[in-house]
Amino acid sequence: MLFVSGKGGVGKTSVAAATALARARAGQRVLLVSTDPAHNLGHVWDRTLGDDPVRVVSCPGGGHVDGVEIDPAATVERHLRAVGTTLRRLLPERLHAAAEQHLALAREAPGTHESAVLERVAEAVEDGLTSHDTVVFDTAPTGHTLRLMALPEQLSAWTGTLLANRDRADRFGAALRGLGGGPAREVDRDAELRRVLVARRRRLGGLRDAVQDPATTSFLLVLTAERLPVAETLELHRQLVALGIDVGGLVVNRRSPADAGDLLAQRRRVEDTHLVAVRAALADVPLLEVPLLPGDLVGEAALGVLADALTRARTAGAAEGA
Repeated sequence: MLFVSGKGGVGKTSVAAATALARARAGQRVLLVSTDPAHNLGHVWDRTLGDDPVRVVSCPGGGHVDGVEIDPAATVERHLRAVGTTLRRLLPERLHAAAEQHLALAREAPGTHESAVLERVAEAVEDGLTSHDTVVFDTAPTGHTLRLMALPEQLSAWTGTLLANRDRADRFGAALRGLGGGPAREVDRDAELRRVLVARRRRLGGLRDAVQDPATTSFLLVLTAERLPVAETLELHRQLVALGIDVGGLVVNRRSPADAGDLLAQRRRVEDTHLVAVRAALADVPLLEVPLLPGDLVGEAALGVLADALTRARTAGAAEGA
């Protein structure tokens, strides 16, 4: 899995799409997933994408890219419907109305969107790693992505606490049933609740383990050589490392040419000073520089130009490292 992340407006979506295309040209089956509610992935491919995979390009040799745009509103609705079905199955009928009211309020509650999207990301990981060689995520801007990456650990711990509480309740209920017997429906309900919690803990734990496994997952941080993107990139790197997540590389996008007039040459010199700070702070992280490209990066041909630029930057970086 490769998560392409960074500040808004630095070209994450284009880099994610071009990276997916480059891998498809190398013969890989790639699932390209956008978690960004801005829905830019379909725009760069000039295709209509949705919550189900759509083949956006097929390459000689069997490589292809399937695109998905996670729909936050649809994801929340599907998530709440599933929760509602579970609650109605687990709760006594007298509590159904209260549960529906709670879910209606939860639709707009803080954290509901992130939790629902996280469940969808977990599904994409499970399905994608089974049916594809690589899963590339085009993420939302930095703050949203950091919250999403922190959630698996938080929700796994929360679910573990619920399971521990259920264990205590089950032992107490068993003692009461031993004394005077208890309704079979309560026993079935407890068993079903446990199954739901165990399944959720397994899924979230699997996602957490996959994201924190450097042999499986890496982050690619995209930035432009400007003050604010650089500062945000350094902070994003710090927080990802604190979460136990590998940062595999940096892509400095839209580098100004040094030989195309005084204005761009001057801008290039300013960019150089910012990159000195990046290299000093993150000396052990590979850094690729991608030039400013002409035209709109829309469609396979344009993305292919960016894919070629990324490949040349990787080759140059490898040669420099050697």
